Amino acid sequence: MQKRIMQAFSLAVGLALAAGAAWAEAPSTAWNEAGGEKDEAMLLTPDLENGLDVYEVCAACHLTEGWGTEEGTFPQLAGQHRNVLIKQLADIRAMNRDNPTMYPFALPEAIGDAQALADVTAYIETLPMNPANGVGPGDKLEHGKKLYQDNCVECHGENGRGDAEKFYPRIEGQHYNYMLRQFQWIRDGKRRNANPDMVKQIKAFSDDDMIAVIDYASRLKPPKEDLAPSKDWLNPDFD
Repeated sequence: MQKRIMQAFSLAVGLALAAGAAWAEAPSTAWNEAGGEKDEAMLLTPDLENGLDVYEVCAACHLTEGWGTEEGTFPQLAGQHRNVLIKQLADIRAMNRDNPTMYPFALPEAIGDAQALADVTAYIETLPMNPANGVGPGDKLEHGKKLYQDNCVECHGENGRGDAEKFYPRIEGQHYNYMLRQFQWIRDGKRRNANPDMVKQIKAFSDDDMIAVIDYASRLKPPKEDLAPSKDWLNPDFD
């Protein structure tokens, strides 16, 4: 495991330096354009054993449990829809999502080809979710609930389950700080691969609105069967 991670880090140093200028020149593409590596990976039969091997690289940041970090630098990946994960990885690799930190670790040189995307996303989807994700301040939940019901339910659902077929992410159980940052970037037009319908929907949100709705969303809990038994659970695959 350590050898593979160190190889990825070594590769990252050089690629990260070169990536900035390339992103500035990368053309924008349609939000969910058909074809390309995304569609290729979705059609492949995943190999969970290889998915675990590939995930060793991801675990360096997202942790072995796939829970990310409460302060929001790294999102919780565990339990996320496989289609959503494939799309985001393919977008990062194609420079259709600006993520200089993750870019070198998502490249074929670090984790493999479209089959690797199929494998690692299938593995991540099987991981139980953190039962104690980071939440917001909790002082404007009624306002946040109304905003969520009026603006978010149609795509993300009452409980934040999202829609795998439409590539709408599962936001239940996601860390507050991560969602807040992504929401702000989408609202302000700073996330290249944002769904244009969402950009329009939230463009008029004030900062207070944003904090309230994300605080509410961070408190939507996944079903018990999708959660780890406790916040102290450790992934046995990494014993």
